[in-house]
Amino acid sequence: QTSYKHQETAGEDSRRLSSGVESKGCAVGLIVFDEQDDHLVAERYSTGRGPVLRSDVMELTKISFTKGNGAEMHQHPEEQILYVLEGVLDVTVGEESYEVHPGQASFHPSNVPHRAMAKEDVVALSFKHLVAPNYEKSGDLT
Repeated sequence: QTSYKHQETAGEDSRRLSSGVESKGCAVGLIVFDEQDDHLVAERYSTGRGPVLRSDVMELTKISFTKGNGAEMHQHPEEQILYVLEGVLDVTVGEESYEVHPGQASFHPSNVPHRAMAKEDVVALSFKHLVAPNYEKSGDLT
């Protein structure tokens, strides 16, 4: 589990999590991802790797998939937005299939089966409103 490292910065109490999340005081503003994090996100259905950061109600994951890999068909109670930074994903949500390119996102409604496969190496951001996470986080957003 990630723990806080306390330091003084220009007279402000600054906290930096070992996962790379930085907060000033109680609320998090700037989030800096640790590129060295090789955390397997959801091994039951996904080959994706990267930091999984959570607050009480939100989850943010910077996830990477290698070409030909991704997340098999699955569903969860959380709504999810998957925003592609690099690469191309082949996504299926319910009965609809499409490609998601850099600068585009895919919305996955609650409990709707979906999958995402990398057509080339992919880096994406996953945003979820937490309901019942079923895999481990690597850090905190609070």
